Amino acid sequence: MAPSKFRTDDAWIIGQRMAARLDHETFPLHKAAFFNDTQSIIQLLRVGRSLSEKDMHGNTALHIATMLGHREAIAILLANNATVRIKNIDGWNPLMESVSYGDRQIITEMLRKLKTQTNEKMARSKPHLLKMFQDLGDFYMEFKWDFQSWIPLLSRILPSDVCLIYKKGNLLRMDTTLADFSERNWERGDITFLFNVDAQPGEQLVVMDNKTKVFQRGRREESEAEIDEEVDVLMSTDIVNAHMSTKTISFKQAYSGWVFKHAREEQMGDFPVNFYSVEGLKLTTRKRREHLTNDDVKKNKSILHSLTSGSAVNDDEFTSLQHRESLPPPGRLPTTWEEYSGAAPGTPPQLGRPQIVKTNEKQFKALVGMSEEFPLSVDVLVDLLEVVAPFKHLDKLRRFCTARLPPGFPVCVEIPLLATIAAKVTFQKFQFTKNIHDKMFIIPTSYREDPTRFPDL
Repeated sequence: MAPSKFRTDDAWIIGQRMAARLDHETFPLHKAAFFNDTQSIIQLLRVGRSLSEKDMHGNTALHIATMLGHREAIAILLANNATVRIKNIDGWNPLMESVSYGDRQIITEMLRKLKTQTNEKMARSKPHLLKMFQDLGDFYMEFKWDFQSWIPLLSRILPSDVCLIYKKGNLLRMDTTLADFSERNWERGDITFLFNVDAQPGEQLVVMDNKTKVFQRGRREESEAEIDEEVDVLMSTDIVNAHMSTKTISFKQAYSGWVFKHAREEQMGDFPVNFYSVEGLKLTTRKRREHLTNDDVKKNKSILHSLTSGSAVNDDEFTSLQHRESLPPPGRLPTTWEEYSGAAPGTPPQLGRPQIVKTNEKQFKALVGMSEEFPLSVDVLVDLLEVVAPFKHLDKLRRFCTARLPPGFPVCVEIPLLATIAAKVTFQKFQFTKNIHDKMFIIPTSYREDPTRFPDL
């Protein structure tokens, strides 16, 4: 028994020494990922090296392993819950890099881990949401979306939407007529969103399609077929990073009048509103397509052109996805670790498939109307919008509201959604009430469950 114990202790000591030696280097976990050195990765993780650490280019170890297609290193990092959503300086996360590299197995594992981490994040937020719901009285709120574009034909066909929110106890309901909104498509409907903060993680969220009388439970375990289809979509469309910069935003008092200027103030519903001009608001959209064929690019452009010109788009164009095989590896560029780690911050040499990037930057001039008499705080609004974040346009509103706004509540706000589309959001009504019936938060017995109705959930 003694020799066996000695060998175990000896191996542990050797491992500690190896980790200590690596720890003296700059970004040792990144270096181990660069060389697919699984033994060093394991030892570094054992001594507490952070998986979220970013190097001088904003990359994590998972970024580097993914760019280089190192399956073994990726497997270990994901098994230890390396964050998939984290972005580097250029705004790309490891899932995006896996799509560029084109290994279907890596993309699939990365997508699965992303979904797991999303569920875990919601579970961690439960105590905070529970306290917020308990502290907040029951209420009814109404806000309107008006979508606008500087492309004349597109502006005529863009939808508008009125969202109704009901809160009672630990229950939240939102009714909306906009089922989906993206650069490629917008879908009208009659949608109800139910959220029970007190339920188990897999049971908290339900979305109902009131036209077809079906419902779907959100953040559930997806089937292999659904995961496969999502991977096909990722492999056949642009890698997109749309970033609304709020760090450079400034707010200046807006004025009315030509000769005698005065601060612009209006009564909107029950609330006096003071308007500010928003300056420094920029939307940067970056698209990568090095993983696409020429046919893919043509098809995607055709769909976008049909939408922006108001033409009909065949359902086949959205649904006819071919099963995508893994791309041939891009081939290892003769980049050394010393060249990568020694490059100027934010300008790394190419590690994976050479990027084909199209960048669009647009400055936005906007207005925001603030009311100090609105009975809801911005922090509570951000929490409520976090709950309904699967709806992309609502998530953009949430992100804007995390900026340092002028005093009060943003009763009226203009935000960019896409490079060609902006939205004006107006909070029209708010009232605390105890006259909300329990049945509003119950799925009707005539509805059937359809686990694939809302693919983005």
